[in-house]
Amino acid sequence: MDGLITVAPGLTSAEAAKAQPNHVPRRSSRSLSAIVRANVLTLFNLVIGVLWALVLIFGEWQDSLFGLVIVANVLIGIVQELRAKRTLDKLAVINEAPVRVRRDGRERQVQPRQVVLGDLILLGPGDRLLVDGEVVESDGLEVDESLLTGEADPVHKEPGDRVLSGSFAVAGTGAFVATRVGTDAYAVKLAEEASKFHLAHSELREGVANFIKYITWLVIPIGALLIYSQLQHTADFGTALTGAVAGIVTMIPEGLVLMTSIAFAVGVIRLGRRRCLVQELPAIEGLARVDVLCLDKTGTLTADGMELDQVLPLRESPQVEGAPVEDAPAKDVPVEGAPADGAAARDALAESALAALAHFDGHPNATAQAVRDRFPPPGEGWTAVQTVPFSSARKWSGADFGDRGTWLLGAPDVLLDGGDGYDRAAELAATGARVLVLCRARRLPDPDAFTSAAIGPERAAFHGQEAEPTHNPEPTHGLEPVALVTLRQRIRPDAHETLRYFARQGVTVKVISGDNPVTVSAIATALEIPDAHRAVDARTLPQDDQDRLGEVLDAHTVFGRVSPQQKRRFVTALQARGHTVAMTGDGVNDVLALKDADLGIAMGAGSPATKAVAQVVLLDNTFATLPHVVGEGRRVLANIERVSNLFLTKTFYAIVLSLLVGVCGMMFPFAPRHSTLTNALTIGVPALFLALAPTLERSKPGFVPRVLRFAVPAGVLCAAAVLLSFWLARGGSSTFAENQTSAVITLFLTTWWVLVLIARPLNWWRLALLGSMAAAFAVGLTIPFVRDFFALRPNDLTDNLTAVGISVVAAAAISAAVKLAGTLRT
Repeated sequence: MDGLITVAPGLTSAEAAKAQPNHVPRRSSRSLSAIVRANVLTLFNLVIGVLWALVLIFGEWQDSLFGLVIVANVLIGIVQELRAKRTLDKLAVINEAPVRVRRDGRERQVQPRQVVLGDLILLGPGDRLLVDGEVVESDGLEVDESLLTGEADPVHKEPGDRVLSGSFAVAGTGAFVATRVGTDAYAVKLAEEASKFHLAHSELREGVANFIKYITWLVIPIGALLIYSQLQHTADFGTALTGAVAGIVTMIPEGLVLMTSIAFAVGVIRLGRRRCLVQELPAIEGLARVDVLCLDKTGTLTADGMELDQVLPLRESPQVEGAPVEDAPAKDVPVEGAPADGAAARDALAESALAALAHFDGHPNATAQAVRDRFPPPGEGWTAVQTVPFSSARKWSGADFGDRGTWLLGAPDVLLDGGDGYDRAAELAATGARVLVLCRARRLPDPDAFTSAAIGPERAAFHGQEAEPTHNPEPTHGLEPVALVTLRQRIRPDAHETLRYFARQGVTVKVISGDNPVTVSAIATALEIPDAHRAVDARTLPQDDQDRLGEVLDAHTVFGRVSPQQKRRFVTALQARGHTVAMTGDGVNDVLALKDADLGIAMGAGSPATKAVAQVVLLDNTFATLPHVVGEGRRVLANIERVSNLFLTKTFYAIVLSLLVGVCGMMFPFAPRHSTLTNALTIGVPALFLALAPTLERSKPGFVPRVLRFAVPAGVLCAAAVLLSFWLARGGSSTFAENQTSAVITLFLTTWWVLVLIARPLNWWRLALLGSMAAAFAVGLTIPFVRDFFALRPNDLTDNLTAVGISVVAAAAISAAVKLAGTLRT
């Protein structure tokens, strides 16, 4: 039987002060200085900042309003990333539970970073192992290594056994000496390896960055051409400069960066309200593209703990005929107050024995706790005079209750050797239930009389052991099976509806677990996951043939006995077949797969390593949060693509206008303040609403080509209409300010029509948005103060009506062009 082995009292305070500390760098986010540099020192800010300064020096301050976009971009980016950093840092601190160590011969609590090499660390149920070590004390100590191996069953630890960081104690007590701390610990090494990989891929981020980069380089030659042409037509350097700046600034989609930041920021805030932390803003894009979601059964589809399902009486004699008389089971002992008939008394006795076995252990495991939840402690007479605690190596526990008899509870394949009970247990196990058998014996067997079946090649390899024989080497003579006990894992109440949501949205769910394929299949079948009955044992899958592995993954949805290395291969194989893969996980064994996935989603109660490398952390461990996560990603990305059409249309009409004006030697058709007004009413304000609108459309690859197919024809036609309106107005007797006003009217009407096309399908609030923008522009033309501020002179009715007519023709041409390009939203 397990016993506590007394060892040295641990380190002294003086020794601890000199030893290597458990220093682990946090990877919650970038530092404050890195965040500020990333948001301030950009090429976009440099270009806009220089132009802003030039206008303030040589022009009028009303023409410098465009520079406020820099401030908005910088503030939003810094504030949102700092919020994410603070939230994750708080989460990391919360997870740093005190560690119990023995120093100077007595127990004390220290912070994880105060643990040192050689410390004697004390363990009890629920304690997490933060460093690697060697067990020196064990009193029925059970360690759950599922975060490392994917195996659900706890492992019995005895003095001399190795323990690794990332696991935790689930039963018994013990102590171990820290042999690897800090960055030398197993879990930390795994996290460091993962952190070397790239950040979340963002086609949107790269597309916007490329737009900015290429357009910025176009600014240099086009800007020089504009300045030259403007100086040729006016001796006023300030007027020439502001005309050139009007064209250059309009070319840069400065609002697109702002709208992207706002959309990401609002997405982070909305998800934060649902206790979902987004560690990387571009990760929201990954949410929108996901078409395969890989789920781990434990902690995702099922809740913590187990529940007692059934206690099924068995009516059979001792298993081996001719067993010695002294080994025959004891006769039934009636229970006080039990029914008189033999069968009922036997059943009542079995339930009392089951309850007694569950309640004698002061540190119950999940199985004992499930029995405790169903049955209260039995009455008098059920005091154990001798016990054998449960061990995952033995797979059984037992107790001698004196006059009440000796009882054992354990795995059927260990305590039974054939017979009806064994067959019934196998049938029940095939349904996914965990099955135990309750037996009676004349006396409590030696703890080593029965041993469990094979340790299994994967777990054996993990522990550096040889796999044991697959048969039970010890006899089970003299045991009388009394009842089968079935337990089931609790399915999360929100799992059904969440899975139905993903089915409706076209997201394929793959259940990937280290547990038994039969058990995983039963859970998945109960949740109505397609093809759940065809569970695949991952040990039978090809190891090196990625193409073949991808075919199997596409054809099946449920996989059991999946090793941590296979999880990575699963992700890679699915990505190779064109899928965008999201991976959920809570254990150290999930870390590398989470990082390789297009989107890693970690549970808040999971391993710190998983939370450090994942892009999304579900702080409340609620599976039902995932639909909101995916829905928010789709909303953000679809809407950013929508508003990108607006901003890039502006960019291309500015490029065309600037080139034509420079080549033709004309004055620029409008001033910076004019573009500020029209951009605000047809792009800036509407884009803010459109970027936050609800949508369930899943984003598809090809963001840049789709935007270009819309923006190029629309921008060219807008530029042509504006230039034609300005050129015709110049032919009359109107002033230069009146000519610019005609061009501004044309610019507003053509870009407003582009807004109409992008806002489709139209509903009440979008119609109200379009109407209010048109009304605001009309008010700007009629109110004297606003007219003077924006230098509008709508005095020539003929030129204004000509501008309206040109705009109507241009709107029709724009509709035809974008429809032909196949990008018009319906």
